[in-house]
Amino acid sequence: MAADPRAWTPAAHAATHVDLFALAGIATVLVTRAFLAQAGYPKLGGDGGSLHIAHMLWGGLLMAAAVLLTVCLLGPAVRRAGALVGGVGFGLFIDEIGKQVTDEPGYFYQPAAGLIYVSFALLLVLARLVRRRAADPARLTAERRTAHVADLALAGVTRGLTARQRRSALALLADSERDVDQALAALLSAVPERAPAERRRALAAGTVRALRRLARTRLATALAVGCVVTEAMLLTCWLLADLAGGRLSGDPQVGASVGILLSAAASAALGVAGLLWLRRDRATALRLCWLALLTDVLVGQVFKFTVNQFAAVTELAVDLALLWVLSLALPARRGAPGTGWPRAPHGSSAGVSG
Repeated sequence: MAADPRAWTPAAHAATHVDLFALAGIATVLVTRAFLAQAGYPKLGGDGGSLHIAHMLWGGLLMAAAVLLTVCLLGPAVRRAGALVGGVGFGLFIDEIGKQVTDEPGYFYQPAAGLIYVSFALLLVLARLVRRRAADPARLTAERRTAHVADLALAGVTRGLTARQRRSALALLADSERDVDQALAALLSAVPERAPAERRRALAAGTVRALRRLARTRLATALAVGCVVTEAMLLTCWLLADLAGGRLSGDPQVGASVGILLSAAASAALGVAGLLWLRRDRATALRLCWLALLTDVLVGQVFKFTVNQFAAVTELAVDLALLWVLSLALPARRGAPGTGWPRAPHGSSAGVSG
């Protein structure tokens, strides 16, 4: 009999694992495309023979290996390995989506790049939703808190726990009088100590703090707002000129070009509205600019990848950096009176630290 889905308990670091899965897949697609372009798109089995082993097959095998890893072995390290191996497999798999949606020479089917982008965008949106749900204190029931601590304690039996992990886990059990929680507290106190990777953690934390300080400066915020508005307006004007001059009529991807135009126009309208609000309400102005950029990332980039293929990666990287800067500049947070703006959680999930 199947388990009741209502009884399923989300893993403590599920969002981090989804992020790793998606990022591994993105890197795999980019590396695969770059390698095949440099190698002249060779066929495994020979160009003259009838045998051709598509790399979609290797992707499926790696995804199967990831599933077997997670069902056969215990511990958070195995989950991370499964996310990494599965992400690489998914990247190899989704890279050949063009062959599955058209009768043309599918690997070079132009909309394939847009479909690949949509796949990874949905994965990252899923990670964001999982992270927000995990950060909601109302969802962290006593049973889920106990399950998260038990999961960490199980890993500590074989590989030990750092002092930080032990403290955070015991803090979740503080003041609980349930027998299972008291037994877990005794287990946490008994598992061996593991030395943390202090130098690596300190270096990573210092780098993140420095980047955050730089991104929160007025100059960085002003440059981000200026880039968002300028890019959207220039792209809108350029595409309107092409449309008026009839230069889009012979474009095989005219529908995608119109999609870029509509997305750019929406981004430009939101960006200009943000500039108009800047003197009256800085928070509202930044939200509008953030929404303008988000419109391009979630909608416009789908069509840009269709038209420009993977040359759109550079612009996407710039857009994501600008989105991060504007997200840090937003003063409103969930729970602040009268703001209604979502707070970006600081950790990957509620629960114990891994």
